[in-house]
Formats: sequence, structure tokens, C-alpha cells
Amino acid sequence: MSPLATNLFERHEGGERVVLVQLSIDDGHAPEDPLEFEELVRSAGGEPVAHIGGHRRSPSAKFYVGTGKLDEILVVKDAEEAELVVFNHPLSPSQERNLERVLQCRVIARTGLILDIFAQRARTHEGKLQVELAQLKHMSTRLIRGWTHLERQKGGIGLRGPGETQLETDRRLLRARIRAIEGRLDKVRSQRAQSRRSRQRAEIPLVSLVGYTNAGKSTLFNQFTDATVYAADQLFATLDPTVRRVDIDHLGPVMLADTVGFIAHLPHTLVEAFKATLEETLNATLLIHVIDVAAEHRAHFEAEVQLVLDEIGAGEIPQLTIYNKVDLLDQPARIVRDGAGMPTAVYLSASTGEGMALLAEALRERVQNKMFQGEVQLTSEEGRLRAALYAAGAVEEEVFSDDGGSVLSICLPHKDWQRLQHRH
Repeated sequence: MSPLATNLFERHEGGERVVLVQLSIDDGHAPEDPLEFEELVRSAGGEPVAHIGGHRRSPSAKFYVGTGKLDEILVVKDAEEAELVVFNHPLSPSQERNLERVLQCRVIARTGLILDIFAQRARTHEGKLQVELAQLKHMSTRLIRGWTHLERQKGGIGLRGPGETQLETDRRLLRARIRAIEGRLDKVRSQRAQSRRSRQRAEIPLVSLVGYTNAGKSTLFNQFTDATVYAADQLFATLDPTVRRVDIDHLGPVMLADTVGFIAHLPHTLVEAFKATLEETLNATLLIHVIDVAAEHRAHFEAEVQLVLDEIGAGEIPQLTIYNKVDLLDQPARIVRDGAGMPTAVYLSASTGEGMALLAEALRERVQNKMFQGEVQLTSEEGRLRAALYAAGAVEEEVFSDDGGSVLSICLPHKDWQRLQHRH
């Protein structure tokens, strides 16, 4: 079996002892949160045994860290009997190879760590395809590592032949697999686009949940829709997009979408691979930005989510902010409104259900501008229109008059109301 095939199907069982490395680099970027880094490693199934920090003006081209820091990592790795060293930084393929040669253990970067978590979390066929696509694109720059023991990549007398031929074969297989997955994901996007067109024809608003990973989006989704989406207190618990129809009193049907959590410096390969998931965000009528109100760095998380939204072209979509987990701070649920009285934020607890009625109220006010609300007076001869309004679930109240007619309080999408008027 070729090294490519071996890499594709090898799965580590977790529980590995891991040394974490995170330096402060003078590159103008905000430093990563070390607690989040540790949680990422735990989410991947690793056991952090040491955290090595430091400072450099710029990364070393050969090892990313300096030789002194490399010696320190080696001593700690041996003392802790660690099997893996993880850098909370992007590493080039050559840097990974150089580090592994000195440290005599596997070395991965932040991108590889997140890819591993995604591989564990993907549950649907589409999600698994998206993860594999991201893994293959990441692997394509590192494929040569599988043949290091043959020294074939150097070329020269006595070093040409089968090694290079196999490497090129693996590269060709990899490119073919990438094209095949991209083709299948294009079909998924076409099917999703068809579903969206059906929703748009019916003018059913799409509300998409976004937010930093582990903010409580799936718990909120489950509470609001009575669904059974996987929710856990871990990073990237949700990878696959889930859309459910919710009927809100005095508003009508709304499609609610749960999406993958965002994270600081999400690798571009993942943003690209998860376009099918993020399309539910791009086509939303309203974004519900869920924020963990108890998180220590919530302002930083909020800014990172906005950066990703801007990057995928969803930055201008109207937002309703949800401050979740108020039960952890013993705060009351409440709605925050702007100067015009329009809801801008809701404080609630998705886990206890406190404030969910306020969320429905805020949604109703933010989305109802696309709905027709009012009273319609019908005569006894307009029974077909009355029946059609009831069939559409648009009637909120009906009061009968002495002449056999009635007054209906209705709420339904403008387009549906215009169509019913035209037909009847």
C-alpha cells in the first residue's frame, strides 16, 4: 500500500501525551488564547502534559523556533514521555520534517490539529466529504514526507526510478480524488440551492445561527426547534448544517439553520471546504450571532466571528445578537432595543430555556417586515379565500358579523397574500 493510502486511513485512537508549543511573535497579530489551544488538543483526544512558551521577533525558517528553544522542547518531550508535539502556529512542510527529525516524534501545526478534530466530528456523508477535501489539500503539500525514508526526492545517480514514479502516482491519485470530491460537493450545493429557491418562492425567511465555537448554538437550536442535533461542551461539536422549520406565533414559518462554529484564524482550507455549510449563512435573511456571555474573551470572540463573516461575504446581513448562558452569571433574561425600539440583542440561557420566549418575540419583530399583518373583512361569498387563508395557517383570529361575513386577523408572507388575492 502506498504512503498516501496509509495516511488516508490511519486514525489515532487518542489519549496521546502532547507537548504544546506557543510563541509570541512580533507579527502584528493578537496572540492566540493558550486556554483555547489546550482545549483544542483535548477536543482532539490528546492529553496536554506541558506548555512551552517564548518570544521571537520572527519565526526561524528551519525549525520555526530557535535552537535553544528546540533543545528545551526535546528535554521536556523526553521527560514527559510525550508522543506528539503540537505548535499553535502554521508550519511549513520542511519545518515539520526538520522538527520531527530532531524531536523523534510526530509534529503537527494548528491546521493539522483542527483538521483532526473535524475528522472526528463529521457525521453526515457531506460533512465527511468536506473534511476529506480539506485533509487532501493540506496533505498535497506534505506528500513527499511519505517517501523520506527512501531519499528518492533528492534525485541523482542511483536515486531515480521507482521512488519518484510512486510519488508521482500518489500525487496523481490525490489530484483525481480531490476533483471527484469537489464534483460531489458541487452536486450537494446544487441540491441545497434548489431547496433555497423553493423556500424563497414561498418567502419563508431563513435565520442562520453563527458564533464562536462552543458558544451554545446547537443547544439553542435544539431548545428552539425540539430537534436532536448533537450538542456538547467541546469545540466543533457541530460540523454539518442542519435546517429545521419553526412556526412562530403571529409570524408564521421560519427556517432555522445551525452551522459550524467559527474560531480565530480558521485555516483557509477549511473555509473553502465548508462552503456548502457556510452558504446557509450567506443566504440568510437574518443572522443570530450567539455569544457565550460568560466567556472571558467574549469581545475577542465576537470580533473574530465578524472577521470570518466579512471574509465569506456575510458581513452586511442583518444580525440579532444572543448573549447565551446568563444562568452562569445569575443574570435575568431580557431584550435590548435600539432607539427605534427594534430588538438588537437578547440575553437568555439555552440550557435552561430561560428567555426563549423573548427570542421568539425578537425574531417576530425583526422578520415580520417581510410579512403581511392586518385585518381582512370577508363576505359570506368569499368562502374560498377564507378556506385558503386557513389552509395557509395565516388566520390568527376570526370574528363573525351578523350578515354572515367575518373579520380575519391574518399574518402571512406578502407574496402569499398577493397570490391569494389574485386567485380569489
